[in-house]
Amino acid sequence: MPSYVILEKCDGCKGQDKTACMHICPQDLMMLDKEKMKGYNRDPWLCWECYNCVKICPQQAIDVRGYADFMPLGGSVVPLRGSEDIMWTVKFRNGTLKRFKFPIRSIPEGSAQPLGGFAEGSADLKSELLMTEPASLNLSALPTIKK
Repeated sequence: MPSYVILEKCDGCKGQDKTACMHICPQDLMMLDKEKMKGYNRDPWLCWECYNCVKICPQQAIDVRGYADFMPLGGSVVPLRGSEDIMWTVKFRNGTLKRFKFPIRSIPEGSAQPLGGFAEGSADLKSELLMTEPASLNLSALPTIKK
């Protein structure tokens, strides 16, 4: 169910150079029409259907196209974004409603620790170690191959 922008709701993130949906789209599909100041999905066929754009849109101006198995006869999928979660309401062809509520975040906004609470590791770019290794692997040192 690729996403699309409801132009009547979109405000182009109030004239910023980059909209929220552009910032979050892993495929770089969301674009800003600078003349109309409206966002759009430049290629729905390439959409991964991750719904990051739907979740982040402050105006709830992004919706998803339903699949052919429930859309032609009156089915719909409606996302409703809250500050802590997103509620999906799915209406099937037979009129059955299903609602699914999922958290948007697992920790309070602004509380993420960049290194996951581990001390900064070696700054040597030629090292095979990642930034928090070996502490993040719960090791005192990484094993090496003896020659």
